[in-house]
Amino acid sequence: MTLQLGEKHFSSAQPESAVRRIVTFRVGDRTFGIDVGMVREIKGWQVTTPLPHAAPHVRGVLNLRGVILAVYDLRTSIGLGVTDATATHVIVVVDVEDKTAGLLVDSVSDIVDVPVSAVRPAPDLERDEHGLIEGLVLLDTEIVALLDLAAVIREGGAEAPLARTTRAA
Repeated sequence: MTLQLGEKHFSSAQPESAVRRIVTFRVGDRTFGIDVGMVREIKGWQVTTPLPHAAPHVRGVLNLRGVILAVYDLRTSIGLGVTDATATHVIVVVDVEDKTAGLLVDSVSDIVDVPVSAVRPAPDLERDEHGLIEGLVLLDTEIVALLDLAAVIREGGAEAPLARTTRAA
């Protein structure tokens, strides 16, 4: 299963600065979100090749249409142990700055529009030394933690390898 996502699309009824469109996904019983513009695609689980001396949250690398892509286990990054990946797990392929990476998650939930004013800072006790959470949003009765993807990639010490992407100017 692969789902290609396009560029950010906002309703013409609301100005772009008033709404954030986020992709939500699950890891265990927790819901996380990232800006849809950072998501390149969503693909089914594929076995990765482990790298020697990689940080604990680096699951390994895989070949994505000729690009060697580092895959990060989000469960490990947030301190819930290692994911026992099955065919139901997915890899969210994301662009972080000028790099591409994969996030191993349990499932992708939805794409939702969130008013910028609804994003709240994470309480100090939710922040660790890595600052993985950039904010919190209440969707219905569920709290969604918005991830700082650059921090997720760096978490665990030195930066792990990422695939470089080329961008048209």
